[in-house]
Amino acid sequence: MPTLVPEEQRRFAAAVVRRLREAGFEAYWAGGCVRDELLGLMPKDYDVATDATPPQIRSLFGKGRTLAIGAAFGVITVLGSKMAGMVEVTTFRRDAEYSDGRHPDHVTFSSAEEDASRRDFTVNGLFYDPIDRRVLDFVGGREDLRRRVLRAIGDPRKRFAEDKLRMLRAVRFIAAFDFHLEAETLAAIREMAAEITVVSPERIATEMRRLLTAPRRAKAVRLMLEVGLATPLLPEIVPPDEIRHQRLDHALAVLDRLSRPAFPLALGALLHELVDPPGARRVGRRWRLSNRETDRVAWLVKHRAALSGSPLMRWSALQPLLIAEGIEDLLALHEAASPTGRDDVDHCRSLLERPPEQLDPPRLLTGDDLRAHGVPSGPRYRTLLQRIRNAQLDEEIHTRAEALELVDRLLQQ
Repeated sequence: MPTLVPEEQRRFAAAVVRRLREAGFEAYWAGGCVRDELLGLMPKDYDVATDATPPQIRSLFGKGRTLAIGAAFGVITVLGSKMAGMVEVTTFRRDAEYSDGRHPDHVTFSSAEEDASRRDFTVNGLFYDPIDRRVLDFVGGREDLRRRVLRAIGDPRKRFAEDKLRMLRAVRFIAAFDFHLEAETLAAIREMAAEITVVSPERIATEMRRLLTAPRRAKAVRLMLEVGLATPLLPEIVPPDEIRHQRLDHALAVLDRLSRPAFPLALGALLHELVDPPGARRVGRRWRLSNRETDRVAWLVKHRAALSGSPLMRWSALQPLLIAEGIEDLLALHEAASPTGRDDVDHCRSLLERPPEQLDPPRLLTGDDLRAHGVPSGPRYRTLLQRIRNAQLDEEIHTRAEALELVDRLLQQ
């Protein structure tokens, strides 16, 4: 997948607006890219809003450079270069009811002001003219940005009824931008939190990925607990007693200390003192995470304390952890979770610098060797091979012949 270049994305997004304007249409950047622009952040992507209709947009940019997948909702995707990516161009619209709790039943094309009023939060309801460099604000979003307030546009209960995921998005914005929730918006989330379960697991997982990797992730999790979203989404972290509350506090401190964690590490840090590996897997199934993500989270939970006292550990116990795919995540978790974590991690990193043939030497025996040696096939193979491997790593044996001698001794026990 090609890497997008922020400067190219920005130039392309401005060029899309310019092309629409030159053709006589009204057009602006809209939504999150405007919010980020005003916060002094580089937008990750750009949306354009316009009074041009989907057919007019396709005619202007050409069918070969546009995708009409969202045309029923007034959305046309305009394709740029590999470095510039794509821009979604949406016709100003007014939405009907949201029967499915996600999409409007139908849309009516409208004005910029009406388009702003149907969006979720005031800070996402702003427009920006990149040609004349001016902001259009019909919803008070600029002042809310200045005050770092997250406020639903209009009636928050109506906004959340349209799409229940907006409640979790509100919490995620708190984590991402260090906003605080406006009182009515906060009250509406508390009242409607239990209804979040109508949202698909995949959409929940997408928001949780963003939330748990945001700068103020621990603050967001605490807010999830405060407003009642944790109970339906992640009941494992809701503390029923003081002991569990102390574990939660420690887990959140660990989560906060991680430096730019990927999602499996962040989720593992949040869960590591609150669930066992099967519990971690239940979370993965609930959110329909990939097997790879679920396996990593469960592995981190299982081995959360496995590196404690690593300088004193037998090599046969430590080596399998060091060669595991998730070792970097485990090192980060251990360092953030343990008072002596830094010493343990430094020792492990020094061992990881060993040449590959020392860190993970070829095994002295395989199952074929056991069969050739006359050992009957069966479940004992696994135990025998592990005993041989441990002895090899701990330098108790060094050759294939010594390994077979050990097999004979073990079979006589």
